[in-house]
Amino acid sequence: MLQVQLMKPFNMKIEDDRIKLVFAYQYFSIRKEDEIFQFIPVEGKEIIINAKNLQVENLSDIFVFQKGNRFIRLPLYQLMLVSDIHVHLQEIIDANNKVPVEELSIEGIAELIDILEKENYKQMIDYSLDHRDELLFQQLMEL
Repeated sequence: MLQVQLMKPFNMKIEDDRIKLVFAYQYFSIRKEDEIFQFIPVEGKEIIINAKNLQVENLSDIFVFQKGNRFIRLPLYQLMLVSDIHVHLQEIIDANNKVPVEELSIEGIAELIDILEKENYKQMIDYSLDHRDELLFQQLMEL
């Protein structure tokens, strides 16, 4: 079985309902037995994931890895079968899973602002006590 040693996308693009992970030299390597093979972008160089169902779409693309004058050529579907690449893909997706700004509700933003204001108020009280600023403390207590 192959193990992914390193897997960092050189570039990540979100287009429509697809996530494209583009790989380059030194950003992707696999371990076969005790040898490290480095990815080389000769043929396939990106992994395309459907953002809705998280399925890899370009399973037939060939990925090439090199160590010295030896090469490993694997279709993406085979690489997914014989390695732990799916774990690394999930980590990349989870790390970059951000809610687009247009999907945030106004109520959620107002609630967040309210929470931050209350937290700031508590910190200001702590600050006035730490610095023995009685005037600031009294002003804050009147609010």
